[in-house]
Amino acid sequence: MSDHTDCGLNLDPQIKEDARRRLLSVKGHVDGVARMLERDEVYCVDVLKQVSAIEGALRKVGDLVLRSHLRNHVVTAHERGDTDAIVAELMEVLKYRK
Repeated sequence: MSDHTDCGLNLDPQIKEDARRRLLSVKGHVDGVARMLERDEVYCVDVLKQVSAIEGALRKVGDLVLRSHLRNHVVTAHERGDTDAIVAELMEVLKYRK
């Protein structure tokens, strides 16, 4: 967790709902993959396809949140006087993105 207590999750309601729906879908896919792994007749490639779909959906949620962060926090960093902190924060986050 970040120490930016004054900067809350400022997502547009439509984006928040889109992210929520995507995460519910991911949850269903993860449950489905877990069930697939219990069945010996399931083909490995089918599991890999589902895992890839899950990764893609999670990337999309990350993209939605990142886009919102850029719009709501990064573009106003100079006005708040925390440009260096925002740049450092983004560099840290971007290390983990594929």
